[in-house]
Amino acid sequence: MAGVGADGIVAGRRVRERHPDLVVEVAHPQIIQESGAQILHHANLLVGSPSALADQATEQRLLEASHRWDHAVFVARGALWGTEDITRLDAAGGLQSLRVTMATHPDGFRLEGPLAAVSSTEHRTVLYEGPVRGLCPFAPRNSNTMAAAALAAPSLGFDRVVGVLVADLSLADMHVVDVELTGPPGPTGRSFAVHTHRENPAEPGAVTGSATVTAFWRSLLGCCQLPSRPGIHLC
Repeated sequence: MAGVGADGIVAGRRVRERHPDLVVEVAHPQIIQESGAQILHHANLLVGSPSALADQATEQRLLEASHRWDHAVFVARGALWGTEDITRLDAAGGLQSLRVTMATHPDGFRLEGPLAAVSSTEHRTVLYEGPVRGLCPFAPRNSNTMAAAALAAPSLGFDRVVGVLVADLSLADMHVVDVELTGPPGPTGRSFAVHTHRENPAEPGAVTGSATVTAFWRSLLGCCQLPSRPGIHLC
């Protein structure tokens, strides 16, 4: 991508000189954390690493820059199925809990910090279960679906959407994402519930499944047709 150096830091001067309408990040959340606000001075931004927004300071900088320079922050939904349904239910006050589980072979993970030291020699090992905000810093390339879910449900956000990361030795060529959500109890005491199960073929050891690449391309095409308005918008 033009304007990205070997060290992964966007060169703001080159972005300015090329007068882009849209800058697309698909490399690493560090790009967004360190240079996202600077990019918004010159162009709209499509974030391919939503896990960057788990950092509250980064999210705040992007929002401030977006409103100051009147540029949009688009966020690709990636492997998250049912994004619009989650957002609509949340906006209507009908979302009580949201849980996203991502499972794949251990070779498909790029983990950091304490998660990198967790042994996954068992057939199926839960590496993390808890708030998405706590997962993103240690699995920045494997938590983007969960981060997108947190953005789709702002009433829960990164602190109340639950992310589960599972190493499964049987999933050598597959990424599996389960999204489970519930609403408040109805008149009979039973709660509204949805559970989606997504199986995405992937090359052994790949971070991204094949269908997610297509989903990102559709997000790119889609955001080019959306109005440029300040704020953070899933696409």
